[in-house]
Amino acid sequence: MSLSLRTAAVDDADTVSSLGARTFSQTFGHLYPPQDLETFLAYAYGLEKTRDSLADPHAATWLLEDGGEAVGYAQVGRCDLPHPDVKPGDGELKRIYVLKEHQGGGEGSRLLTTALAWLEQNGPRTLWIGVWSENLGAQKLYARMGFAKVGEYVFPVGETQDQEFILRRDSPPPR
Repeated sequence: MSLSLRTAAVDDADTVSSLGARTFSQTFGHLYPPQDLETFLAYAYGLEKTRDSLADPHAATWLLEDGGEAVGYAQVGRCDLPHPDVKPGDGELKRIYVLKEHQGGGEGSRLLTTALAWLEQNGPRTLWIGVWSENLGAQKLYARMGFAKVGEYVFPVGETQDQEFILRRDSPPPR
């Protein structure tokens, strides 16, 4: 069965919020003490924060659905990574999450392609991604897509401090 992809709207905030918390927990939850994970999930995937993101005209979110049930999503917007070279107008791939039971069928790549196309729709621009320092698979994928490591920062998950890499793909020169 083919999964469908659609643009999320503000009315999807509950779905995006709960799916974000579920996929993050599924993938990374084992790395953190329960209190740190709970604190982070409440902050990062809170309903108001999710609504604000979905209402932002400079951002977009897509839901991957299996028979009407959300099983993954991608989120993009203005870059807010802590790097001195970030300029207004730069774009950021913020999240690509797919539930474990739906991984491995190319749907993550489909979300990534959709997200990058949206980021580039208004012409070439510098694109950014923050990725966990130990997520080697994602780093290899992004490198194949032209992203290179240009920095690092600390990403707090509750009291736990993760090392994140900042990746950038410069806009191509004008033709």
